[in-house]
Amino acid sequence: MNKFTVLDGLVAPLDRANVDTDAIIPKQFLKSIQRTGFGPNLFDEWRYLDHGEPGMDNSRRPLNSDFVLNQQRYQGASILLTRKNFGCGSSREHAPWALDQYGFRAVIAPSFADIFFNNCFKNGLLPIVLPEAQIDRLFDEVKAFPGYKLIIDLEKQLVSTANGNVAFPFEVGEFRKYCLLNGLDDIGLTLRQSDKIRDFEERHLFAQPWLSNTI
Repeated sequence: MNKFTVLDGLVAPLDRANVDTDAIIPKQFLKSIQRTGFGPNLFDEWRYLDHGEPGMDNSRRPLNSDFVLNQQRYQGASILLTRKNFGCGSSREHAPWALDQYGFRAVIAPSFADIFFNNCFKNGLLPIVLPEAQIDRLFDEVKAFPGYKLIIDLEKQLVSTANGNVAFPFEVGEFRKYCLLNGLDDIGLTLRQSDKIRDFEERHLFAQPWLSNTI
């Protein structure tokens, strides 16, 4: 998992509340057993004018020019600004995968669905909760200023602009912060104890050698 320290990124505004995980990555794309390749189908039913299916050549599909991610001014965005209850619906982990693989490293909203919120941290994506008044201000500024960027400093727990006009602190649990700063998912955390695990296995097999026999 990639470390998250300081992100200086372009902001894309998705001005919708209650965006569920089936909108983030539709169900027909969940058939893959791989953890890659979901980015092109992020918000598939909103980005394209046809019905997407696995294996389609997305470069040939007609785009919805009204959808925010298809607008030139938001190309390359790494911060998604959205409304309350983002990530509601089913618990599919593919939703943060798709956001991450599209290029987003952080999502800012007034609130998130609990399971989606937890899945973000497990996959290197930072969900930031800010009060609605601050979210409203950010939406206004993003729309008013093309190329609008924010700096997200995880160590300082601060969302700001380079000129200092915006400086919004945010909360994040200490353990989750530690994992993101160090790029540690559940597997990474376990592997940090590999010496202890190996010692236990050796002692366990020495005491019960028959466990190593194969039939």
